[in-house]
This record gives sequence, structure tokens and C-alpha cells, in this order.
Amino acid sequence: MLDINWIKANPDAFDEMRKHRKNVPYSASELIAMDESRRAVILSVEDAQARRNALSKQIGQAKAQKDEAKAAALMAEVAHLKDVVQSGEAARKEAEDRLRQALLVLPNLPLDEVPHGADEADNEEYFGPNGSPATAAAARPKKPVFAFRPKEHFETGEAMGQMDFEVAARISGSRFVVLKSHLARLERAIGQFMLDLHVDEHGYTEVNPPLLVKDDALYGTNQLPKFAEDLFFAPHGEGRLALIPTAEVPLTNLVRESILSEDELPLRFTALTPCFRSEAGSAGRDTRGMLRQHQFNKVEMVSITTPEASGEEHEKMVADAEDVLKRLGIHYRVMTLSTGDMGFGAQKTYDIEAWLPGQDTYREISSVSVCGDFQARRMDARYRDKDGKVRYLHTLNGSGVAVGRALIAVMENYQQEDGSVAIPAVLQPYMKGLTSIGGKS
Repeated sequence: MLDINWIKANPDAFDEMRKHRKNVPYSASELIAMDESRRAVILSVEDAQARRNALSKQIGQAKAQKDEAKAAALMAEVAHLKDVVQSGEAARKEAEDRLRQALLVLPNLPLDEVPHGADEADNEEYFGPNGSPATAAAARPKKPVFAFRPKEHFETGEAMGQMDFEVAARISGSRFVVLKSHLARLERAIGQFMLDLHVDEHGYTEVNPPLLVKDDALYGTNQLPKFAEDLFFAPHGEGRLALIPTAEVPLTNLVRESILSEDELPLRFTALTPCFRSEAGSAGRDTRGMLRQHQFNKVEMVSITTPEASGEEHEKMVADAEDVLKRLGIHYRVMTLSTGDMGFGAQKTYDIEAWLPGQDTYREISSVSVCGDFQARRMDARYRDKDGKVRYLHTLNGSGVAVGRALIAVMENYQQEDGSVAIPAVLQPYMKGLTSIGGKS
């Protein structure tokens, strides 16, 4: 959530940045008018309350002087002011709710270095903080070369008899899959490998979070109110809970409504969880295969840090996600998303796109974002700095990486002409030593 005081102090800057973000429904002047209306109501209520308190004292004085007529008149005015205060409190709550709801639907503002653009066509390739195309290429795995036409993952998986979309559709509907035998083990191996890497070498704390969360948690990480149609809800008591669309939700909310010490920071969390998304806006997109599913596994990374450290932390997190693909031997590229392609809560986002030879294209496998204090304001998540000042935290999140898409990348990049899939060396310990699956193995 944006800071109304910043908008008031920088209306022209807000309106200029507003031009580069999609679906920003309010101008600075409209938001400032809402805030002024709210403040006017508050002032009116405070004035009425002060007048009521003063008159209440005069009632006692009038009674002490046995001036019953004056006391009665004062009591009538106090009763009237009580009604004024009560109606004013209702108006205050309405004005505050109106401003809060307006702020909740405003996207985060991009950092200055984010490329301006309308959509993904304006994204820019990123080669690292001090990199170049040559140094990035030297550090990344190369594209595989095939002596045959590479297949898409679902062709290979279905030929193995270990990837079944028809049975999944009979059980659950479209955008589900049943994995069996060695493919099921390979998917599990990929998730365990990534989790171990982030915990053992990258410095994250493993968390096993709830998969069902309250609306408050979803407001905190900006899935609500704007993206309710993307969520699956379940009745719970007199209310509801939602299945998590990403472990970003419970991991980031670990610090909600708290004041941390600067000495505790950064906090780095990771989790391997199922994720659930309705894919409401994806009709007709990626209908074949596992690329876009209602249920999928993902390793999530979340970092909680200070404003001064969040830029460097962003670079670390994207490097941690890249390390997964380097160790798997999957060719990839990194893109800085433009203002028109960036997510609602992000100040800046890097997408890591894995090369899929079956599709002959790059596809997103990880998205790593810095959110500034946008989520912290929604969660009331703060810290006390070394000078004793209480400030809002900065939050970051990223895929480390999507397990299903990593499985797709392994299947397509390691496919063999006989229909088998070679197992990357780092996964073989998780596969009981298997070096390939399917085909003639």
C-alpha cells in the first residue's frame, strides 16, 4: 500500500509514475481530496468532543450553584453533542475506509531504473549488476544440441505412460495432471534438491507453513482485493479461508503486526508447497501440458530486510534462483520486466526464463521481486533501527523455482532420441542413482 503522505508531498511524481502502470484508478488530486475529507471529519469530531467535555464540567458547576435551568440547558446540549460525536465517528470510519480501499487498489510504483513499457515486448535482458552479454553467457549453461526434433514435455511424458492428463481431467477437470512412477519421483527430487540448496548453501530458513490463509494475510501480500477471482476459497466457520496461490503469502505474513529489531535482519525464508490458482485470466493459454496448472508445487524464497539493504538482497535472490538452473544445467536468460509487465505489488522484477527446446522458446520459471514497504504497510510490519526509530520493513519474494516448470525444463533439455530422459547429476542422489528414465532404460 502506498503512503498517502508521500502522495501529498509528491503529487506530480505520483501522476507521472501512474502513467507507466496499468489500471491506476485514481489521480493524486483525487486521493488528496479523500484524505482532506477524512481529516475534516476527524477535526469536526474532535471539536464536538472537546465542546462536550467542556460543557460537562459546566453542568457540575451549574448544579453546585443550584441553577437548575442552566444545568438542564447544558445537559440538553451535551446530549446533542453526544449524537453529533456518534454520527461523526460513523462518518470518520466511512471516510477512512474509502481512502483505505482506494489505496488498496493502487499498484506499487516502479523504481527509477525499471524500463518503461506497455507489456512484455518492452522487457529488457539483464546480464547481472556488473555483467555483459559475454560474461553472462560464459556463466550460464549452453543450449543443448539435438540430432533429432526435440519433443515437448507432454509428448515424452505421455509416451512413457507416466504423465496422464486424461485421468486427471476425469478426477478434477482441466489443468490438472497425474504423474506416476519415475516422473513422480523426478518431480519430488527436483523440489527436494532446490529446498536443500536454499537451506544448506543460500542461507534460508525452511518453513512448513499453512496452506489455508485468512483474507487478512491475502490483503497483506496484495492478492486481495484486486485478484480475488484468481483464488480458491473454502468456507470456514462464519467466514472463509483461501488456498495459497504461492507460499509468498504465509512466509511474508510471518512478520505481520510486529516490530523487529534491526539486528534480526535480514530474515530469509523458504518453503516447498503446493500452490493453487484458478487461472481466471488464462482461458485458451497453454492448454496442453503442465505449464499452467490449477495445482502445482513451487519452492518460494522470501526475504525481510531494511530499506537500505533491499536492492542488494534483490540481486542475491535472483542469483540464488539462477544457481538452481546452473546446477541443473538448464540454459536460461534473465529479463527486467517493464512497468507494463510488472506485477501489482512489485517495485522491480527480474524474470528468469528457462530454454525449452520442445517449444523452441524461453518460458518463465522464476520471478523475483522487490516490493519496498508496499506489503509491510498493508501488514503493519516494522522494525526498530539502530537509532531507535520505528520504520517499515522491505519485503522481497521469488520462485526458487517452480517445480513443475523445472520438471518440464529437465524433460525437454535432457531428452534422448530413444524417448528416455537423462537425469542431471545433481538429481541422481535423489533418484536412488538412476541416470535416466523411460525409453529403453
